Amino acid sequence: MVTAFLIFLSSFAGSFVQRVCGFGFGIFIMTILPYLMPSYQEATALSGFLSLIQSGLVLISIHKYLNTKNLYVIFLSFCVFSFFAIKFVSVSGDGILKIILGIVLILLAIYFLFFSKNATVKPTLKWQISLGGLSGLMGGLFGMHGPAAVVYFLSSEKSKEHYLAIAQAYFVITNIYMSFFRAEYGFVTSNVGFALLYALPGIFLGIYFGKKVFDKINSQTLKKVIYYYMILAGILQMV
Repeated sequence: MVTAFLIFLSSFAGSFVQRVCGFGFGIFIMTILPYLMPSYQEATALSGFLSLIQSGLVLISIHKYLNTKNLYVIFLSFCVFSFFAIKFVSVSGDGILKIILGIVLILLAIYFLFFSKNATVKPTLKWQISLGGLSGLMGGLFGMHGPAAVVYFLSSEKSKEHYLAIAQAYFVITNIYMSFFRAEYGFVTSNVGFALLYALPGIFLGIYFGKKVFDKINSQTLKKVIYYYMILAGILQMV
């Protein structure tokens, strides 16, 4: 029951973060799930299903802002790279994957804390392919493909509503794609199914409360808290 409660609580927190910031579900929950699920592979499968559900629910409420023209190339690039990343995860041990995850969490947090404001990204073919590829690698390996895609969508969309809509649409289609291959490689087990049931109430509550505070909370402060948490979590992953 303790594990079930922790899965519920982490799903709530991840869903809340994503509803407020537009991304961060996979980043947050994958600092916890590898400790709660029997294997790293099952943790990525559960993270993908939960992210799919969370993003789908948010997208339904803001679909009128969705413009799909900036989705096609980045998604195709994602598909190629995530396929090989998932294949690598299927033959790798949990220990090395957790160490790699820890390093990536720390590097991502440092980037967002100190360098993201100075990054210049334009909605060009080059950036779509490169960031889509990076997103695919991170999604396949760690179940957190949002950061690279968010960098692109923040520059390509004309308003925060359009950004939120296209980001959630991207998370929906990419998680559907990855879930298919994770199932094929045996990542989707009965453990994932039971954990999904524990997590769903947390997803709904996270969306509800995240929407309530969206216009009230200082999102920049929340992001900084998340990034410092990522550094700590990354260090713990490597211990």
